[in-house]
Amino acid sequence: MVHAATSEHFSNLFASFDKDADGKVSAAELRMCMKVALGEDVSAEEAEALVASADANGDRLLDEDEFLTLVQMKNKTETAERHENEEELREAFRMYEMKGEGCITPASLMLMLNRLGSHQDIDECRAMIQRFDLNGDGVVCFNEFRVMMDV
Repeated sequence: MVHAATSEHFSNLFASFDKDADGKVSAAELRMCMKVALGEDVSAEEAEALVASADANGDRLLDEDEFLTLVQMKNKTETAERHENEEELREAFRMYEMKGEGCITPASLMLMLNRLGSHQDIDECRAMIQRFDLNGDGVVCFNEFRVMMDV
């Protein structure tokens, strides 16, 4: 069941997308609002595909319930993508970390870089780690690695 405040939020969101106030959101309205509100520039074809993905009655327009379905589908897709990215990041972290330590040490970084053909000495690896060692413990934990990969 949708919470009343959430329901009101989606009704307001729907109304902001329904520029001609006909109770339906067209692909053109969706496209324009996504550009203005979200900064997402979608093509006419992409907007039509988005509408079609949630258009239960086949009128090529979204009523409020169909619009809510589209928003929920988009949220699920973004959540799945974030989860997939997180898993890829964890896999990359495991390549560099010292087995069982749960962190990247200067020695483990040097070992992996050597395997990749980049021969760095231990002092260079310490300097690399120091740049992203946010808590000053001399190693890079997963959260610090995440920050490093976002740079």
